[in-house]
This record gives sequence, structure tokens and C-alpha cells, in this order.
Amino acid sequence: MRLNLRLGLAAACLCFVGAPQGPALAAAPPVQPAEGPGGIGDRAATIVKRALGRPGAATLIFHKAGPAPAEGRPVAVFLHAWGAPNPQAYGAWIDHLARTGFLVVFPRFQEINRTRPADASASAERLLKTAFSELAQDADAKPDVKRVAVIGHLAGAPIAANVAADAAEQGLPVPRLVFAIMPGGIASDAKARGIVLHDLSRIAPETLVVTVIGDRDARAADLAARRLLREASAVTPERKLFLRALSDDHGFPALTATLASPAGADPAYDGGALKLPPEPPRDLKQPTPPFKWTPDMALTGEQTTLVAQINNARTDSLDYLAYWKTFDLAATAAFGGADAQALKANPRLSDMERWADGWPVKRLVVETPRLTPPPAAVVTPAATRAKPASRRP
Repeated sequence: MRLNLRLGLAAACLCFVGAPQGPALAAAPPVQPAEGPGGIGDRAATIVKRALGRPGAATLIFHKAGPAPAEGRPVAVFLHAWGAPNPQAYGAWIDHLARTGFLVVFPRFQEINRTRPADASASAERLLKTAFSELAQDADAKPDVKRVAVIGHLAGAPIAANVAADAAEQGLPVPRLVFAIMPGGIASDAKARGIVLHDLSRIAPETLVVTVIGDRDARAADLAARRLLREASAVTPERKLFLRALSDDHGFPALTATLASPAGADPAYDGGALKLPPEPPRDLKQPTPPFKWTPDMALTGEQTTLVAQINNARTDSLDYLAYWKTFDLAATAAFGGADAQALKANPRLSDMERWADGWPVKRLVVETPRLTPPPAAVVTPAATRAKPASRRP
């Protein structure tokens, strides 16, 4: 009897020792740096949040309270994904940018069910032109038009490239950095659904162009990123970078580099809470402008799912170290006149720090892109019916 009891106790102990660690015992991911690129910034600052324009065509503005520095504030133009015009979905990143000194300009270029993707770039450019005009004499905002970066997520990425290409012609500040993250939603031609690319060869040669994708649902973003880099032909390869964030499940919670992962919700940045002037009264003698609804104004089922993921995205180490830190380093390089090779040589760029148990988080993949066009495909009836891989906004 005693022998059986001892054997039972020994077996129970072995089972306990050999049991897999649960989430409570798994290594935690890296936390946000206290300072520097990707860091917390001025946590004590009050962030000014206001809206310019009108309800149907608004630009939201965020910056630290108080007078701007004498040289003005560097500007981060933030272009949202298709179907995600509320800055709340990107609130954590916007908060980081504002607390580190940026003037964040968030044009809501899309009215859900009223804006066609083909018209989105022109809408963004109109909003930006109006915003920069209104902010020029604002002593607190004071945009430094020589230090402008454009961030675009998903469909916002090709729009960011179009804004950079059209800037001089439209009277907009010429961006020094285009930061295209998880690019998608590019139309295969002028008649297809999606964002139609403008002549990207007009992007200024001094611009730094950085694309970032993840390793989940990666094919469409990979093709779109390489297309943006290739078509920005006036920008030399030395001023371009292609980055890939890698998922890592070594600890808990796991880090998953999905299309929605650059988002990070913060209710403090809910655009619905920002008051706009009412629409001016309509002259009853003037006919109502015609409006024609088209199917591409509505979100597809796939887009609706992706928007739900964006709106519910949490902030984690990928945000701090793969997206925010990378942008901060790229903006510093671009504003300081450095090229992408100097940025690539910075050991901090690809470093993702360590899990709590000391194991390194998978580093970013950093490439100088090869810009030769892909081999021409043989056109067959089946190929002409296939959906383009880069259509997902």
C-alpha cells in the first residue's frame, strides 16, 4: 500500500514538472521604450485635438499644446485604410507621434458609401491643401513644410505615393518621406476597382521611400510594395527600403504581423468627439449637386472583415518596434538628408529587442529592393478574368 502511494506521488510530481507552461508563465514581449525612436515621448503633455473643414470633408489635427518651436513642427500626414476614417483606430500611433513633437494631419478622404476609390487621392489632396493653408498662420500648429512625412496604411499607401507625386503640381509641401505600410488596394487599371496610381516617376528624387509589410497575408502587400518602389523611378535605389516584419510566438501574447497590425485603437482619439462647423445653408435656388452611387463605394465582405480587425487591433511590440520606431528612424534620416543605406546600416532599425526570458524577438528583414520589372505574363482568357493580387485596400 505504501509503495503504491509513493509511486503515485512520484508520477504526479513528474506530470507536474513535465506539464507545458501556460500563458501566465510564458515570456512577455518587449515593452515600449521609455525614450528614443518608438518611445513613450512627453507623457505629461496635453494633446490638442481639433477638426478643420466640414462634416463631409474634414481634416483632423493633433499636436502638443502650447506654441510650436521656432522652426515649426515636423508634419506626419496620416492616410487611413479604406473603410477606417476614424483616427481612433490609429489613436495609439497618433498619440506617439504627437508626444514626440509631430503635427499629425489626418485627412478623412473617404465618406463611407459615398466615395469611390478612384476619387480618393484627389480628395486627400484637396483636404491637405486646405489644411496647410489654414495652419500656415497658426502659431501653435506651425507646420514646418520642409519636414513633411506621409504615412499610408493599406489603401492609404498608394494614396500617399500619389500625394508625393502630385505635391509640386498641387501646391502641397513636397514630402521628404513616404512610409507605405501594408500597401494594398491598387487598381489593376483605370477602370478597375481600387486606387489608381498616378505617375509616380514625379516623386521628387530627394524623397526617401520606405515600404513595410508583414509575413501574414503577405503576397498582395509584397507585390504592391515592390510596385510602388519600382514606379517611383526618379528616386534612386539608395533612397528606397523594403522591410518585412516577422510574426513571433516564442512568448505570450504572440506577435502576429497581419495587415491590421499597424492599427492600435485609442478611444481618446475618436473623431466623432471632435466638433466641426455645420454645413453652410444651401441656396434653395441652386439645384442639388447630382450624386450617383456606384458599387465600388460600398465595402466588400473582405474589406468589412479587415476594417473590423483594424478597429479592434491592440497595441504591442510590433507597433513600438517594427512600425513606430522604424518610422521615427526613417523620418530622422529623411529630414537630415541621409539616404536609405545609412538607415539600413543603423543596427537599431532591424532590432526587435528580447522577450522577457532573454530570447531575441525575430528581427525585421531589411532589403534594398531590386527594381527590375517582373517578367511579362502570358495573357490567357483565364488570366484576364483573375483578380489582381494587389486589390485589397
